[in-house]
Amino acid sequence: MTAPRPDSDRLTRFLLPDAGVRGVRVHLRDTWSSIRTRDDYPAAAAELLGEASAAAALFTGHAKIDGRLSVQLRGEGALRTLFAECTAAGTLRGIVRLAEGATTLSHGLREAGDGATLAITIENPRAGDREPQRYQGLVALASDSLAVAFEEYFRQSEQLPTRMALAADDTAAAGLMLQKLPGDEGDADGWNRASALFDTLTAPELLTCPTSTLLQRLFHQESPQLLDQRPLRFGCSCSRDRVAAVLQSLGQDEARAAQVDGRVHVRCEFCGQNYTFDHAAIDALFTAGPVPMSAPTRLQ
Repeated sequence: MTAPRPDSDRLTRFLLPDAGVRGVRVHLRDTWSSIRTRDDYPAAAAELLGEASAAAALFTGHAKIDGRLSVQLRGEGALRTLFAECTAAGTLRGIVRLAEGATTLSHGLREAGDGATLAITIENPRAGDREPQRYQGLVALASDSLAVAFEEYFRQSEQLPTRMALAADDTAAAGLMLQKLPGDEGDADGWNRASALFDTLTAPELLTCPTSTLLQRLFHQESPQLLDQRPLRFGCSCSRDRVAAVLQSLGQDEARAAQVDGRVHVRCEFCGQNYTFDHAAIDALFTAGPVPMSAPTRLQ
């Protein structure tokens, strides 16, 4: 068995100062294993899930996140759901769901079918018990590749040149993101140089190279500077309060109709935790006020 690398399950932010480029690198090993082994996913579906998990983590190194950031695709084709979430506390979770009877994916994101939607959503907590502040951006599905779709999204939404590489296999998931700094930072040819060097990156390098080795191999002429690192781990934000809030949202009649032998049983798809509500607990949900849901801890 290969020993975990010390920089696995880490998010690393870096700078190419002369080129005027910022970057984020994510490498997941134990975290990816925990996500990957929650279900028996076909290889192509697992690869997409690994890429989405790495992307969700990358974006938390790019944007200010006090709550959670998720990548979610919904479709009506063979690929029905792709979801990955990373919180400010550095916890990740994710799932992928195929249509009934589908056993593999052969055409990437096109398997989601016509009318599919891909979104990046940020939820940041507000003071008190107010609902979280929510931002959502829709990503055009003009490519089979998640990385290419996200590159185009950032070009259009932030009007900044962006490069992204994502990869996943049975043992690791990883991502690398470059973005030109706003304004006139860096020399005139800096972005072109960084982008050309980025094009030499291979998926095996992205999945296996330690971060310091990878950055030196790609960008040694640009004198890369490490800014900071954050640990990443598998973690689920499910809780009894969150399940109770979902049951409340269904309404009293539907919540009662979901009872089996006088109890409602709910199993979290992400972590497998089981929650049980008996008849009295269901009644209490509709005699008390709304169930508060706490926000994840901030990591800064």
